[in-house]
Amino acid sequence: MSDSFNIINSEILEIKSNKEVDLKSQIEGLIKSSKVVLFMKGNAEMPMCGFSANSVAILKNLGVSFNTFNILNDPEIRQGLKDYSNWPTYPQLYINGQLIGGNDIITEMFKNGELQEFLKNN
Repeated sequence: MSDSFNIINSEILEIKSNKEVDLKSQIEGLIKSSKVVLFMKGNAEMPMCGFSANSVAILKNLGVSFNTFNILNDPEIRQGLKDYSNWPTYPQLYINGQLIGGNDIITEMFKNGELQEFLKNN
């Protein structure tokens, strides 16, 4: 029996941090866990803010496989990633280890086709 609520994209994985390594290594490991990684509030099945929900909807609409990390479950990663990326807000989207930006940038790139092109070329 298939899951009728996850027809668009069945390749979404919620990832966890590895507490056996230092914070920077944890963050880098999370970023490199997939071609597309979304650090967000909640997860793909239950976003905990509208910005995260919108970002997930865009990625699902594009049909890309992606990992998510729920920053609400790990305050150390939540603050550490802000310092690492020099980006103060969530969600944060990474493609091939490169910070793309937050919901406003993701949305704008999606609307003008840049996100689709970036995903195709990277």
